[in-house]
Amino acid sequence: MSEKKKTALGENGIYDAGSLGAPKLTLLGLQHMFAMFGATILVPMLTGLDVSTTLLFAGLGTLLFHLLTKGKVPAFLGSSFAFLGGYAAIAPMTDAAGAAADNSKLLPYACFGVACAGLVYLLLSLLIRIFGIGKVMRFFPPIVTGPIIIAIGLTLSQSAIDNCSADWLIAIAAIALVIVCNIWGKGMVKIVPIIIGVVGSYVLAAVLNRVDFTAVKEAAWFGLPIHWEETAFWALSDGNISLLVTSVITIMPIALATIVEHIGDISAISSTVGKNYIKEPGLHRTLLGDGLATILASLFGAPANTTYGENTGVLALTKVYDPLVIRIAALFAILFSFSPKFAAVIGCMPTATCGGVSLVLYGMISAVGVRNVVETQVDFAKSRNVIIAALILVLSIGINYSAAGAVAFRIGELSIRFSGLAVGALTGIILNAVLPGKDYVFDDEKPGHTGVDFAVRGGNNSGK
Repeated sequence: MSEKKKTALGENGIYDAGSLGAPKLTLLGLQHMFAMFGATILVPMLTGLDVSTTLLFAGLGTLLFHLLTKGKVPAFLGSSFAFLGGYAAIAPMTDAAGAAADNSKLLPYACFGVACAGLVYLLLSLLIRIFGIGKVMRFFPPIVTGPIIIAIGLTLSQSAIDNCSADWLIAIAAIALVIVCNIWGKGMVKIVPIIIGVVGSYVLAAVLNRVDFTAVKEAAWFGLPIHWEETAFWALSDGNISLLVTSVITIMPIALATIVEHIGDISAISSTVGKNYIKEPGLHRTLLGDGLATILASLFGAPANTTYGENTGVLALTKVYDPLVIRIAALFAILFSFSPKFAAVIGCMPTATCGGVSLVLYGMISAVGVRNVVETQVDFAKSRNVIIAALILVLSIGINYSAAGAVAFRIGELSIRFSGLAVGALTGIILNAVLPGKDYVFDDEKPGHTGVDFAVRGGNNSGK
């Protein structure tokens, strides 16, 4: 192996993908784009927002995030599912009788509410900057972040199974290709298993005549991804103050839950890569990037952005940790947002293909959480730790899979809904704060105190 390749290939992964060459970098970027695509376009499909606009601001939001985090964090920002309840409350796609309804005039108001929710990220970022990360991170020890990371993967698993159920043959083909390429593949094949799994199972479905390409034939090659009448600016110009206020009050509290998820995602990425991103570039920067990306996307009619677990799964699977690869994926998302035909090609992708690939990626996220707990040496001989972990997992997964899918309560005319992950995370944070026997003291100079895994770099993760 050349000296240059030795430098690029770290002890446990590739931290400098530039030496791999432009063709391989391109493939790696496409792989990350394919990984996020299914979930990212699902949100506009469920809400009525525009797919091309969603792609554009997923790419722009990711680049903005990388700019604000000094280009150090390998995170892709895609559509957030956490705000689906907010969109449904302000701009439902069905009427009272359950029939399909046109919500196009209400969506800009929901987008305005989501943009205001992004301001909560900015406020917390400012508070961390002023008072220090220690005052925040003492509420997020490994016994809290580890189970949250595990729950992130497990709560996504049902959607993967549902998608696989659409056609198990295609799903198994995708899973098998990913596993074979990752375990027995050589060279580039080993680090682009997601692309191979997606393309291989897609081609198989097409050969078996299980793909309807009608939408591809009808789609235009080029189209502008921004439409004024779908933006939050339109809602401001429309001047319905009552609806604007209702949107803000209904949607803004959701940010409290998504911020907890953000910290869990950054912990998962840190644990996967083996670098303390909560310390450097800092949680205040990642929150700022996520919040501004959400505000930008929402103002122009795209869904809220969030750090994507699918791409964290790709990082864990391929061990290519260079943020440059993520930025290439963002550029592809921007490029393809101007082509409705490309969006149609991806939209025609078999549901089972997305399910098979997601099944592997979501499992990788939960595995990272397990490793986080093990390698930070969380003491499960202590009853407090068992109780905290148990309630985080049971509430996150149980509520997510329940018929309601969320915990809702009313304050006057206001209805507030919390996802299972939000309830589990908040419960874990509160219990850790009030139960006696805490043995965790945050110290950003000691890797073991961050709640993420640094053992791979030889650091002391004993917490002592």
